[in-house]
Amino acid sequence: MAEVDKTEKITVNVGLVDLGQIDLLVDEGYYANRTDFIRTAIRRQLENRAAAVDDMVERRALVLGIQHISRQELEALRDAGRQIELRVLGLATIADDVSPDLALATIAAVEVLGAFRAPREVKAALAPRTT
Repeated sequence: MAEVDKTEKITVNVGLVDLGQIDLLVDEGYYANRTDFIRTAIRRQLENRAAAVDDMVERRALVLGIQHISRQELEALRDAGRQIELRVLGLATIADDVSPDLALATIAAVEVLGAFRAPREVKAALAPRTT
């Protein structure tokens, strides 16, 4: 997977004084750019809350990282008369060759904290099952 596929763009509104302070730190060489500052701040906050995140991941039975669901996996579930709950903290993907009908027959619920990538029709079909 290309490096650009492992990130998501977000928009953050920052007060003008805060932005000025960030720019000053960048100008003085503490950070390469605004993005570097923001990423560093996010990482530090996540490090401070790592134990809480770990506890929540375990309690909510989330897959941590990347989970890719293929058509073959879903067909095997369908043939076995089983369904799964897609619960991911990170990136969840459903293969491009999965039909909405197959997804509905095999995916009981979707909870993705991070990014969920699937064919548009599959996402639309699963929308009522997505939290």
